[in-house]
Amino acid sequence: MSALVNDPDELVAEALAGLGLAHPGLVTCHADPAFVTRAVAAPPKVALVSGGGSGHEPLHTGFVGTGMLDAAVPGAVFASPTAVQVRAAIRAVDRGRGVLLVVKNYTGDVLNFGIAAELAAADGIEARTVLVADDLATDSAADGPGRRGTAAVVAVEKIAGAAAEAGADLDTVARLAERVAGSARTLALAVRACTTPGRDRPAFQLGPDEIEFGVGIHGERGIEVRRLAPARELVAQLVEPVAAALDLSTGDEVIALVNGLGATHGLELAAVHREVVALLDVRDVTVRRALVGPYVTALDMHGCSVTLLRTDDELTGLWDAPVRTPALTW
Repeated sequence: MSALVNDPDELVAEALAGLGLAHPGLVTCHADPAFVTRAVAAPPKVALVSGGGSGHEPLHTGFVGTGMLDAAVPGAVFASPTAVQVRAAIRAVDRGRGVLLVVKNYTGDVLNFGIAAELAAADGIEARTVLVADDLATDSAADGPGRRGTAAVVAVEKIAGAAAEAGADLDTVARLAERVAGSARTLALAVRACTTPGRDRPAFQLGPDEIEFGVGIHGERGIEVRRLAPARELVAQLVEPVAAALDLSTGDEVIALVNGLGATHGLELAAVHREVVALLDVRDVTVRRALVGPYVTALDMHGCSVTLLRTDDELTGLWDAPVRTPALTW
């Protein structure tokens, strides 16, 4: 892989150090165990902690700051952080009002955050967990882990983070997070797979006229290979199933996240968003707010995901609340 890397085994640690150097007023990066906290501790409030494998930046470390996370816990590339890391982050940010753990639905994350919550309870800290499982490509009635957690986690962290910042108690923040997670769905596609640092070939191969439909954010293949087509046709393949799953109809409002998977240019993402809005207009569904850009990436995968979150005045107001993090600010 051609990449700006010293040693693939040191990439995550070096990137965390660089994040701290780039944003010294916003975040502090801790080593051994590795986690990221706000540079200035929040006043007493519910603390939000999230995390997962590296390679998805700016998720989650880029969302630490006022109005979002109090701590983020990065694992190795595409690998869960350890329970020891998560426990250390919980202890660092607890302010006596409880901690909400925002966890994407992947086996390693669920297991290690669950162990960390049990260890936190032994430390006298109340830690609650909200599971984000929004990926329609893995929506199956068969036994298994269920839908994967993908880009909807950004909305969960933003909205729950705003409520916590405003002083809501743990029950309220957890209910809001669960509501957002349950009201959002995502689908993704790729025209080129990612290549993990240290490897010499991509995770999978596609022909010049092929796309992978339903990809995950860890280099997983999707549910099928489809033909490359104009953007309007590909976006319809993403939007229509998501809108149907949320039962969107006349008068409904959504927050739309058009997310780049790492190597997708801003021109492409803006064009994709245009198609998303046009498709929802046909349904008489209003895009109340939008977020367009690379927020939940898969290293250098070339593709995009579309997330729709059914919203109302309460959720939109919390979305609009001030936020100041390395990757998201308004």
